[in-house]
Amino acid sequence: MNYYYLSLLNSPLQPLTYQSELYLENGYHVEVLLQNKTVQAVVVDSCEKPEFNTLDILHGSNLYFSKPQIQLANFLSNYYLCSLGEAFSLLVPFDKTFTCKDVLVDFKDTIELSDKQNEAVAFTKIKDVSLLFGDTGSGKTEIYMKLFSQTIQAGKRAIFLMPEISLTPQMEQRLTAHFGERVVMWHSKITKIQKEKILKRIREGSVDIVAGARSALFVPLHDIGLIVVDEEHDDSYKSSSKPRYNARDMAIYMGKLYNAKVVLGSATPSLTSYAKFPSFRLKGGYFESKKEYIYQTSLEAITPLIENEILCTKQKDEQSIVFIPTRANFKYLICSSCGHKYLCPYCSVGMSVHQKTKTLKCHYCNFATQIPQVCPECKEPALKSARLGTAEAVKHLQENHQSLCPDGTLHVEQFDRDVITTQNKLIKTLKRFNDKEIDVLVGTQMLSKGHDYHDVTLAVVLGLDNMLNMSDYRAREKALSSLVQIAGRSGRKKEAKVIVQTFNREFFEAYMDDYERFLKDELEFRRGFYPPFKKLARVLFAHKNGIKAQDEMNAMVEKLKFFTTVEVIGFGASAIEKIADKYRFMVLLRADKSTDLIKALLTCKTSLSQIDMDPIEFS
Repeated sequence: MNYYYLSLLNSPLQPLTYQSELYLENGYHVEVLLQNKTVQAVVVDSCEKPEFNTLDILHGSNLYFSKPQIQLANFLSNYYLCSLGEAFSLLVPFDKTFTCKDVLVDFKDTIELSDKQNEAVAFTKIKDVSLLFGDTGSGKTEIYMKLFSQTIQAGKRAIFLMPEISLTPQMEQRLTAHFGERVVMWHSKITKIQKEKILKRIREGSVDIVAGARSALFVPLHDIGLIVVDEEHDDSYKSSSKPRYNARDMAIYMGKLYNAKVVLGSATPSLTSYAKFPSFRLKGGYFESKKEYIYQTSLEAITPLIENEILCTKQKDEQSIVFIPTRANFKYLICSSCGHKYLCPYCSVGMSVHQKTKTLKCHYCNFATQIPQVCPECKEPALKSARLGTAEAVKHLQENHQSLCPDGTLHVEQFDRDVITTQNKLIKTLKRFNDKEIDVLVGTQMLSKGHDYHDVTLAVVLGLDNMLNMSDYRAREKALSSLVQIAGRSGRKKEAKVIVQTFNREFFEAYMDDYERFLKDELEFRRGFYPPFKKLARVLFAHKNGIKAQDEMNAMVEKLKFFTTVEVIGFGASAIEKIADKYRFMVLLRADKSTDLIKALLTCKTSLSQIDMDPIEFS
C-alpha cells in the first residue's frame, strides 16, 4: 500500500492522507471521499504509513498538473497565504490522453512597423521583463502582434492578458485576422461546452496564442515563450476573492518559471512597474490630432456646456463618450429636511437610486427595496438624490434630446454592468457604436478599457474629484490614469475636445501631457512609505458579531507587536464598517520585505482573518 498527501481542490484544508495500491506521481488528479462526498484532489507528495486509518483513493483520471504548475501552485499558496487546494483550483490541468504535437504554422508575417516600433520590439527581446510605455494610439497592439508572430516562428506559444472581457471582441477580430484559428479566447463568459472544445485544441497543440482575462494565465499551454499583459495598470488584474492574486505579478513570476519573455503594456503604467522594470517610451499616435481640454469647475452634472458640446459634435456627424464612475441614477438618497441618508440595512453604505426599476439597491450585497415617498426619520417628502450616475445622465440626455438635437435623433445608450450583462450585449453595443447608430455612449470604467472608438471627438469626464479624494495612497494615480485613458479614447483621427469637471484643475493640467513626469514626482511622494518602496498587507476580520470580529483584530495586533520588522500602520473599523450584515475590522501592515510580512501573518493569523497581500482596496 502507498500513502499520499492530497490537497483537496477549492478547499481551505491542509493536505490530508489517503492510500492507494497504485504508484501515483505528484500532480496527479484523483477523486476521494470526504465526509461521504466525492471530491477532487491533487497528489502533492508521498508519505510513510500514518498511525491512523486512511481511506482509499477512489480512482484517478488522465488529468495531471505539470512540474511548473506545481511550483506555481506552491508559490501562490506561500505568497498569498491560501491553501494548496485553493491555489491548484486556479490552474487547468493537462490531459495524458492528448499528445501535444508541434504543428508547423504556415503564415506570412505581414505586420509592418515603424522604425520606433521596431526599436521597441528589439528592446523587449533583450529584457526578461519589459514595460512598453506607449501613449494611446501609439501602436502597442501592432508591437504585440509582431512579438506573437516571432514567438510562433520560434516554435513557442504565447499568452495575451487583457484586464476585462470587455476588451476581447475587438481584440479577437484583430488577432484572428493575423493568426486565424491559431488563436483562442479564454474568459469566464465562455460556456462549459465551449471551454471543453477550446481545451481539447490547447492540449493537442493546435493553439499558439491564448488571449483573455486573468484566468487565461493558467491554461495548460506547452512551450510558453511570451506573456503579454496589456493595460498592466488595471485593477481588474487583482482578484477580489481568495486566492487574492495579481495576474500581472503572476505573469512576471511565470516568465521566470517558463523562461519566457514578459511584456507589460500601458499608456498609464502603474508606478510599481515603472520603478521596477526597464521601459521603452512610445510617444504620440499614428494620427496627429489635437485635443482641446476644457476644465469646468462644477459638481457632477450634465451642464449646459456639456449639452452644447454634445449637440455640436452630433451636428458634425461625430460621436461623444461620457464617463461617470457611478452606476444607477444616483449614488445616494438624502432627506433635504433632516439630512437623513438612506442606508442599506445590511451594509453601512448608501443605497443607489435605480429609477427604471423604482428601487433603491445596494451595490455591495444586492439588497433592493422600493424608493420611499417620505423620509423614514422626519416623515417629510423632501427626499433628494445625490452623486450623478450613468442611468440618470442617459435619462437627462434622452429627455432633453429635442432641445439638444432639433431633428430629435440623438441616440444615447448606457455602457456599464447594469446594462452590459452578457458578452453578446457587449459585442452588439460596441458594433452599434462603431457603426454610428449610437451618438453618445455613457459609461463607467468600461469606457476606458482600451476600446478603439473610430469617430469619437468629444470625451466628457465627470466624478474625478471623488476618485482623487479617496482614502487610498494611489488616489492621485488612479484619478489621473482614468482621465488620460478616457481622453485617449477620443481624437484618434480628428481634432477632439475633452471636458473635465473638477475643482482640482491645477493637478490634472500639470500632468495631462506628461504622465511620465507624474510618475517621477509620485515616486518621491511615496518614498519610504508606500509601494514600490514598501510591501503592504491588509487583514480583514468580518463577522455578524461585531465584538467577536473586533476582539480577533485586537488579539492579532497584540501578537504583531513582537515582530520588529513589521509595522502596524493602522487598525480599527473598516471604512465601510458593515457589508452583508457582517461587521468588518481591518489591520494594515507595512514592511521592507514581503517575507517579513508573510512570517508575521503565518504566526498571528486567526480563523477569522482574511489576508490580502499587496492590497489595492482599502475600504
